[in-house]
Amino acid sequence: MSHFSQIRTKIRSLSSLQAALTDLGIDWKSGPSPVRGYQGSTQTAEIIIEQPNGFDIGFRLNPQTEDYELVADLQYWQQPLSVDGFINQISQRYAFHTVLEATSKEGFQVAEQTTTEEGAIRLVVQRWA
Repeated sequence: MSHFSQIRTKIRSLSSLQAALTDLGIDWKSGPSPVRGYQGSTQTAEIIIEQPNGFDIGFRLNPQTEDYELVADLQYWQQPLSVDGFINQISQRYAFHTVLEATSKEGFQVAEQTTTEEGAIRLVVQRWA
C-alpha cells in the first residue's frame, strides 16, 4: 500500500522555487491544485509537477515551519534523479535565485558568474556607490 510522503526543505520563497524549477527545465503548474497519489488520493499543493505515470510531485507550504515541503507518493517516483538528488538540484538553483533577489534589493548587480567542474556556482556582485 502506498501513501504520500512529506519531505522537509529549507525553501521559503515561492518565486525563487518557481525560477529554480524553470531553470532546470522542469514542467510545473501553479496551484493550489491536487497532487495525485495512489488510488485517487490527493493532497493540495502550490506547485504541481505531473509525471507520465499519473502520480504527481508537489510543493506545499507547511504553515508551522513556513517552508515548502515536497509531497509525493515515493513508490511512484519517476524522475531521472533520486529524491535526494532532485531536492539537491532544486535547492542549488533556489539558493542562486534567493541570492540574486537579496543582492538586487541591496543595489548589487552580478559582475561575474562561473560554474566549477564540481557544479558549484560562483557569483561576484558589485554595487556602484
